[in-house]
Formats: sequence, C-alpha cells, structure tokens
Amino acid sequence: MVMLCPRVVFITGANRGLGLEFVRQFLKLGNPPDHLFATCRDPERAEELKILKKEDDRIQIIKLDVTSQTDIDAAARQVEDRVGDRGLNLLINNAGMTRKRQYVGNLNRDHLLEQFDTNVIGPLLVTQSLMPLLLRAASLYNEPDSCNKAAIVNISSILGSIAENKSGGMYGYRPSKAAMNMVTKSLHEELKNKGILVAALHPGWVRTGIGGPEATLSPEESIKDCLNVLSKLSTEKSGCLLSNNGDKIEW
Repeated sequence: MVMLCPRVVFITGANRGLGLEFVRQFLKLGNPPDHLFATCRDPERAEELKILKKEDDRIQIIKLDVTSQTDIDAAARQVEDRVGDRGLNLLINNAGMTRKRQYVGNLNRDHLLEQFDTNVIGPLLVTQSLMPLLLRAASLYNEPDSCNKAAIVNISSILGSIAENKSGGMYGYRPSKAAMNMVTKSLHEELKNKGILVAALHPGWVRTGIGGPEATLSPEESIKDCLNVLSKLSTEKSGCLLSNNGDKIEW
C-alpha cells in the first residue's frame, strides 16, 4: 500500500457532509497536502470550512457551482495561478444532489435535469477544465500511477449500478449516477496511457443530507474507508466502480 500523500488536492462540494470530512481527514494525514482546494457554491456561508481555513492555511476556499461554466473556468484559473508547474495530483468530484421523491407519478422535468446537471455534466466539465493541470502532474513523476501522482475520483453510488438495482425508483439520482459511472469508464479509457487514474467510488450508506439519519456509516467512518481505498488505487482498479472497502461493484 502506498502512503497517501498527494501534494495538490481539489475537492468539490467541500462545505458539508462527505466533502467537508475529506478536507478534515486530508489535513490529518501524516504528510498532508501542500495545497488543498476546497470548493463550494457559497463560501460566505461555509462556516465550518472557514473555521478549518483559519486553523490551516493550506486550505484555499474557492467559489464553485459545478453547474456554472463561469465558476468552473474561474476555479481552474485560481488553481493554476496558485500551483503553476506543479499541476494537480488529485481531483475529487464530490459535489452532488438528489431529490427525495423520485417515483413514477411524482416526477418533474426540471428536477430530473437538475440532478443530471449537478451529478454528471458538472463533474465532467470540472474535470475538463482541470485536465491540463492533471496531465502536468502526471508528467512530473516517473513512478507507478497512483493518487499521489495524478487521479480523478468521482464520488458515485451503488444506486447507480444497474446490476444492483433491486428496488427501482429514484429516477433522477440512479440514472445520473449510472451516467457518472459511464463518464468514469470513458475517462479511464482516454487517460489510461497518460498516467492518470480514474475511479468511481461508492462511499457507503452515510448519514449525510443525501443518505439520511438512518444510514449505517458516519461521515468520519466513510471517509476513513475512502482514503484507505485511495491509498491502494492502482491501474488494476482504474476505470471501475469501487465500494468503500475497495471491492469492485458491477455496473
């Protein structure tokens, strides 16, 4: 297992839930990142994130609504201005959303489109804007591919697995996460010879705004597991949907 120590990390949706916990736990690593870009739609209201920033100046808070191309382009420029030729080692596309009532008879076009925009199109366009920085980082390391070198991790869900769908429903969230899984596979095929790993990661059923209060894992437990998976990520599991224990989940 490689010690997880990416020098430059970019996390979307970092103001609460899993994204905020990613920030906390990256800072607690034995060798934490030099630059941790924590993004959210409204930095002024990200109180917990601002507290972390006051305690550790390695955090850079960036305004980013993943459905806004203006925000995406501005965020990419800020990262490049900050890190220059070092590039970006690890992109975590964590921002996502769901609508709770998603069953035939109660579907709404705008709500469905909103979920696809946030869960699929936004992360893909964020990745596109940051790709030059990921490629730059990958070119600097003459070593096996890893999350320390260059990687894209899309926070997905087992609910996006067609093979594991035994209950139906969730007509916005399930298809959008299935689409994210396809994006992950396509990025892997495009980047597998360029030194960049790509994986979709199911964080488990977590007590967040999406997971709800009955979920089995706390954010702390989930992200501890996720970081363990990232420390082991290699070419063997690039292009896969992985569970929070590192097992492959069928598409």
